[in-house]
Amino acid sequence: MSKTAGKGMSTEGIRAGYIAVLVAAGVLYVISCAPGVLWQDSGLIQYRVWHNDIEGNLGLALAHPLFYIIAIAAKYIPLGEFGYRVNLTNAIISAFAVANLFLLLALWLRNVLPAVVGAMTLALSHTFWQHAAMPEVYNLSMALLLLELVILLQYAKTEKPGWLYGLALVNGLAIANHMFASIPLACYLILVVMLMRRRRITGSQILAMAFFWILGALPYEYLIIKDIALRGDFRQTLSSAAFGVSYKHNVLNVSLSARIVKENLMWIALNFPTPNALLAFVGIAAIHSSCRKRWFANIILALSALFLLFAFRYTVVDRYAFFIPFYCTASILIGVGAAGFLTRRRSRTAGRMILALSLLTIPAYFIAPKVAKRLNVITRPRNIPYRDDYVYFLRPWKTGYLGTEQFSDCAFRDADRNALVFADSTTAPPLLYAQQVKGQRTDLKIISDVGSSADAPKLTEETVQKILAERKVYVVTPTKGYCPELLLERCTFEQAGVIYRAIPR
Repeated sequence: MSKTAGKGMSTEGIRAGYIAVLVAAGVLYVISCAPGVLWQDSGLIQYRVWHNDIEGNLGLALAHPLFYIIAIAAKYIPLGEFGYRVNLTNAIISAFAVANLFLLLALWLRNVLPAVVGAMTLALSHTFWQHAAMPEVYNLSMALLLLELVILLQYAKTEKPGWLYGLALVNGLAIANHMFASIPLACYLILVVMLMRRRRITGSQILAMAFFWILGALPYEYLIIKDIALRGDFRQTLSSAAFGVSYKHNVLNVSLSARIVKENLMWIALNFPTPNALLAFVGIAAIHSSCRKRWFANIILALSALFLLFAFRYTVVDRYAFFIPFYCTASILIGVGAAGFLTRRRSRTAGRMILALSLLTIPAYFIAPKVAKRLNVITRPRNIPYRDDYVYFLRPWKTGYLGTEQFSDCAFRDADRNALVFADSTTAPPLLYAQQVKGQRTDLKIISDVGSSADAPKLTEETVQKILAERKVYVVTPTKGYCPELLLERCTFEQAGVIYRAIPR
């Protein structure tokens, strides 16, 4: 692909570099990952893995079956406690994503330093690193996306159809993990149409690609077919597969507010707090001259634009995580830009300077919580015990973090015997984990929208009075959105340690 292909890095050098990057990223993320149970989505992932649940209850688009299949298999490896095994699985997956980015740039540019710069940029970017330190599904999507681009690069160099079959298989696997993969899929379909019109591929080869894609996407297809069989409503199933239960409006949103724009720009700046970010613009200018196949460069540019556009106008609370694919393609462009910059400078000092600047993210993440707290940039509707939101969200590493365990220990200490504890989606996972995985306070009934203790009673208009009369009831946060309306309407709340006792009026 590079006009200097054949010069620079040898195949053996690329292989050795890949292993070195994989090991280095693996060590970083293993050290960084949380030692046990976590809050909200990460805790829910651990809860689902514990129950061998590849489907969940939030709609098919949020099922992510491939990740859960991998994590469920990995949980049986006898290494530390269960929660740590799940966290560690994602740390290793994330290391493969970084190594795949190095491989892509090394094969493309045949130059080790730009490949290392690109890999370091992604590895040390805030949100990717944060999602390597706890169990999340996004970094598996990035590992697969970067593998797709490596395969696509090899097809561009050789034009052998076998690479297209591999591309279809890996993209199918990516669809089975996250609907992120539908964006590159659209680009690949346009490429296939172009190759068809130029008679570079045959109808039988397209059928073979379809077969391999269907094979890769089987875990997701299984859930879709199962849902159609149970629900009997094809349209509802397709809506669930595309948007989940209640996210259609967010996915299709086309409006922006000044607050959303400001927050998005802040998240992007947090991930690239270094002058090396300017190399992305150099990469955009140089990308076509670095490729023999113009369409390959166009796919990289299209993915960057589409990923940025999708995340920028998305309106879910945790939309900052949906910028990860853009950070991935931006890291590719920074690597290409570094190659262009160094080609002009031909200076070892310039190369060392770029590498050193790549490390500026680390001190930035130490400083970020203090600066953000002073500016009051995080809107917090409540304070969660044993969690400083500024530190928890703005420092990507979770080394030694035990706030969730401290919270569950205190909640169980404060609740009376045989009580009911109503929790929200953020605080329920650590309580359920402590009860079901560690066997603590099995007399309590934890109740939440994301999961509940076995045989927990249902809170309804018909049962609420009986429940309040017969059992002591606690809530984690007596605030609308975090506590059942039926309790807010009928009770006052008295703080009992880290939880609140519901007292009927």
